[in-house]
Amino acid sequence: QVQLVESGGGLVQAGGSLRLSCAASGRTFTIYRMAWFRQAPGKERDIVASISRSGGTTAYADSAKGRFTISRDNPKNVMFLQMNSLKPDDTAVYYCAAQAVADRLTTAVMGYDYWGQGTQVTVSS
Repeated sequence: QVQLVESGGGLVQAGGSLRLSCAASGRTFTIYRMAWFRQAPGKERDIVASISRSGGTTAYADSAKGRFTISRDNPKNVMFLQMNSLKPDDTAVYYCAAQAVADRLTTAVMGYDYWGQGTQVTVSS
């Protein structure tokens, strides 16, 4: 099993920045692609960005392109999401997710095997 724990969320004004972290523990050698999802109240959980096992390939939702940067530090088993130029529409619970078995480029929630508990990001106008 793999455990994922997010941190770094909080309240920030529009235009500000936050850096989310996701610490993995357990059978981390089974982790392949990792991703950040977010879910706003009353909305579906949507992917924000994903990163391959090596960190060499990343993908972003249109809403995140140019503002967010996903990265990972494999020796430390940590993944990050640097969020700049935050907007009120970015307000959501942000979840860390990871795939086991293989690296699959997918935006689907069902495509990920492990999930963290989420961290709240609130952007005020």
